[in-house]
Amino acid sequence: MEDKMFCFQCQETAGNKGCTKGGVCGKKPETAGLQDLLIYVTKGLSAVTTRMRDEGKEVPRDVDHMVTENLFTTITNANFDDTAIKERITETLYEKEKLLHQIDSRDNLPEAAEWNGPEEAYEEKAASDEVGVLATVDEDIRSLRELITYGLKGLAAYTKHANVLGKEDPDVDAFVQKALAQTLDDTMTASEYINLTLETGKNGVQGMADLDEANTSAYGNPIISEVNIGTRNNPGILISGHDLKDLEMLLEQTQGTGVDVYTHSEMLPGNYYPAFRKYDNLVGNYGNAWWKQREEFTSFHGPILMTTNCIVPPTANSTYKDKMFTTGAAGFPGCKHIEADENGHKDFSEIIELAKKCEAPEQIEEGTIVGGFAHAQTLSLADKIVENIKNGSIKKFIVMAGCDGRMKSREYYTEFAKALPKDTIILTAGCAKYKYNKLNLGDINGIPRVLDAGQCNDSFSLVMIAMALKDVFGLDDINDLPIEFNIAWYEQKAVIVLLALLSLGVKNIHLGPTLPAFLSPTVAQVLVDTFGIAGIGTVEDDIKLFTAEKETKADAAEETADDASAEGPVTSDMLVGEILAQFPETAEALMNCGMHCLGCPSSQMESLRDACYVHGLDVNAVLKAVNDAVGK
Repeated sequence: MEDKMFCFQCQETAGNKGCTKGGVCGKKPETAGLQDLLIYVTKGLSAVTTRMRDEGKEVPRDVDHMVTENLFTTITNANFDDTAIKERITETLYEKEKLLHQIDSRDNLPEAAEWNGPEEAYEEKAASDEVGVLATVDEDIRSLRELITYGLKGLAAYTKHANVLGKEDPDVDAFVQKALAQTLDDTMTASEYINLTLETGKNGVQGMADLDEANTSAYGNPIISEVNIGTRNNPGILISGHDLKDLEMLLEQTQGTGVDVYTHSEMLPGNYYPAFRKYDNLVGNYGNAWWKQREEFTSFHGPILMTTNCIVPPTANSTYKDKMFTTGAAGFPGCKHIEADENGHKDFSEIIELAKKCEAPEQIEEGTIVGGFAHAQTLSLADKIVENIKNGSIKKFIVMAGCDGRMKSREYYTEFAKALPKDTIILTAGCAKYKYNKLNLGDINGIPRVLDAGQCNDSFSLVMIAMALKDVFGLDDINDLPIEFNIAWYEQKAVIVLLALLSLGVKNIHLGPTLPAFLSPTVAQVLVDTFGIAGIGTVEDDIKLFTAEKETKADAAEETADDASAEGPVTSDMLVGEILAQFPETAEALMNCGMHCLGCPSSQMESLRDACYVHGLDVNAVLKAVNDAVGK
C-alpha cells in the first residue's frame, strides 16, 4: 500500500521509524499534509522577514506572532482541525505576499518564499516533492533540519505563552525566523547545521527564561503546595494544557457561579502559583497525564477546556466530545473553539452554562500531592540542601523531567523511581512526573524526594537549580555536580529542552524510552561522541550507572599522568580547536583515535584532556598519536 504521509516528530512514531498510513497520535494523512504545508509556507514567510531584517526593515509584531502560532499549531496532539489549518495557511500566504513587495531584492529566495496558490491547490502542493520531511534527500542533512525545526516548534510554544502575558523578545523571534529560513538553504553543510542546532538550544534557554519571567511577574513565584486530587459535589470544568492566562480568565469568570474548576495533566502546576490560590473554586487536580484523558474526561462528566496540546482524539461514541472546547493553538473538528477578542479576552460563558447542567465529577482518587519546587522556592532551601549533601544524607540528584506517554515501556520510569536509593532526590518538570509523583517515596530530613518544578514550560527552573548548586560548590563545570539526567521525551518541547541543556554544556543525558527516530545514525553518533547522549537500559543496570560515584574531569586527570610521558608541541590542556588550527595534520590522528566529531564547535572548545575523558580515551595514547603526526 502506498505511503500516504510521513511524520516522525514524536516518540511514539510507528516502529520508531515514521508514521506513513496515519499518525499514532490520531492525525489523518490529510491533516499531516496540511501541517507540512503550513510549516513550508511559514519557512517561506520567514525567509522574507529575514531578508527584510537584512535590508534594515522592520518586521511587524503580528507577523512574529503568526510564525510562533503556526509552529505551535503543528506540535504533536495540538490541532487536528483541517479547516483551521487551511485558514492559517491562507493568512500566512497573504501576509507573505504583502511583505514580498516591501523587500528590495528577491535574489536567492527559496521556492517556499515565492510560492502562492488558492486553497484548492493546497492538497496537491502538500503532496509535492518540495514539501514535507522527505523533501530533503540527504539523510543526515534531513535529520539536522528536522532536529532544528522540532526544537523551534518547542521554542515557539514557550514564546507563545510568554507573548500572551505581554513578554516579547524580538531577538528570539528574529532567530526563529532566520533558522527556519536556513533549513531551506541547500548550500549549508552538516557542520553549519550542527552550529545552528546549538544556537537553537541557546535561544531555547532564553525563551524559557522569558516565559519564566512572564509567569512569575504575572502570578508570583510558585510555592510549596499540597494539591487536592479528590472532588467536591459541585459541577465542574476541567482545564488541560499549559496556558496559565486561560486558567486565570476561567477562574475569574467562574467565581460565584457555583461551578468548580479542576486542573488536568500539565495544568497541575497552576495550583502552585499564589495568584491562583486565592480562588476558592479552584479545587485541585483531576486525573493524570494527557494520554489517560479518554477515560478521565468521561468520568469527569463536566465540560473540558483544552488550552494547548495534548489532545487525544475522542472516539466516535465518546460521551464527552460535545463537552470539549478548544482555544489558542489547539483544535479538533466538531469541538467549539473559543477565540480571543482584540484585547486578548476570552468569553467562557458557554462552557460555564454547560457545566451548570452537568453532574459533579466522579471521584477517581483521593488525597493530596505536593509540588511547587520551582527555582525560587527550591533555592530558598539551598542551605538545607547543601547541608544534607555535605553530611552525606543526599548523595545524588536525578533529573527525570520530560513527557509521559502510552507505551508500556514507560513503566520503566516508575520502577526506576521506586528503585532509587533513599539518599537520592528526583528533580522533575513536565508530565513525566505522573509516573512517580503519587508514589510514597518519603523525604530526606524534611526535603521531599520528588521536587516538582512544574510544567515542561518550567524546565528552566531545573537549569537554574543546577547552575546555582554549581556556584555554591565552586565548580567550573556543571557536569561535576552530583546530578544525572534520565529524561523521558515525547514531543517537541522536550526537544528544545534537550538542545538547551546541550548548549549549556550538559553531558551524558539519557533519553528514553527510545532515541528520536529523526536522528540519522550519523547524527546520533555525533551526539553520542560529543555529548555522551545515550538511551536507557534495564532499571537494575541504570540504577548502578546513575548512582555510582561521579568521577570528575579533575579526578580523571589526576589518574592519568598525561603530559609526563608525552613529547612534542601538543599538550593535554590545549583546546582541540587550537590543536587543529596550529597542526591540521593531527586531524587524521584524532579521528583514528576515536574522535569522530571534530566538526562540532563544542568539541573544538574542549581541552584535549576533557575530550579524551568524554570519549573514554587514554589521553597519553592520544597525545603520542598527535605528536607523532606533527613530527612526521
